[in-house]
Amino acid sequence: KWKREVSLIIIKGTGGKAFCSGGDVRAAFEAAKLNDPSAHDFFRGIYGIANTVDTMKIPYIAFIDGLTMGGGVGLSLQGTQRIATEKTIFSMPEVVIGWFTDVGASHFLPRLPHWLGTFYGLTGHRLTGLDVLKGGIATHYCESSKLPSVEKDLLNITDPKLITEMLDDYTESCLKNTNHEFSLQCHLEKIEKKFSKNSIEEIFEALRMDGSAWCLKQLKIMKKMSPTSLKVIHRMILEGQKLTLQECLNMEMGICYKFLEERGDFYEGTRAVLVDKDFKPRWYPSTVYKVSKEKVDKYFEPLSPAFRLKF
Repeated sequence: KWKREVSLIIIKGTGGKAFCSGGDVRAAFEAAKLNDPSAHDFFRGIYGIANTVDTMKIPYIAFIDGLTMGGGVGLSLQGTQRIATEKTIFSMPEVVIGWFTDVGASHFLPRLPHWLGTFYGLTGHRLTGLDVLKGGIATHYCESSKLPSVEKDLLNITDPKLITEMLDDYTESCLKNTNHEFSLQCHLEKIEKKFSKNSIEEIFEALRMDGSAWCLKQLKIMKKMSPTSLKVIHRMILEGQKLTLQECLNMEMGICYKFLEERGDFYEGTRAVLVDKDFKPRWYPSTVYKVSKEKVDKYFEPLSPAFRLKF
């Protein structure tokens, strides 16, 4: 018998265009429509992988090159290093289709500075290139053409403690001739003040009262999103501030079951955006003011012991 030890894991996309792009949601939608239990099994599986990534004792490095959206994002966020490139386009657009930011997002997002995590989750804001690093998503950055060299160097490292130092060197080398400023830098104060409110209604009012073109643009964007998703994501991020990743994953699993079972905005949003592509979802309830506290509370009812994720 022989034994091979794994010293690090590198995760990357194939095809050159995307790291991940959300095909998992379409598959879950099709399965759930048929009452196929594989929809639940899929999410249980991916949440279990997220926990494994978080708890493994070796470096886990994600090359988030190209389009970076969907469940695969969660599998990169829980790792030790995330390398963005000039081709990276990052977004958590689940609110657009009546879903919620999952796979550990409720743990990661509230730990970003300036309430950026809440902003990303509620608006589906896109970050590109260096902004993915400056915006707290990536830990490192290099040119896409250099990723093969990065991978080769990683595989040749004998001491895992040197990985961060090596990736820091690549990042410094790529940044030394740039003076890039984070595109949201001038809005950070507004984001922190407006998106730190205790409810979606208060966020809406704060944006409206500010009256600046940027704030009104964010308000317009959010009013197009699923009102139910907005309220669930907001509460989920607030709850996640004080929970471990494992507690967050179980909270998200419960929310996932509710979204799949109620056949509400998730089905309508997926139909409108991914299936029929008419981009005219009919949300119900139609505004955040009609989404009751009682409705939101149901998403956060604890899972029965039989359905809880075992870690």
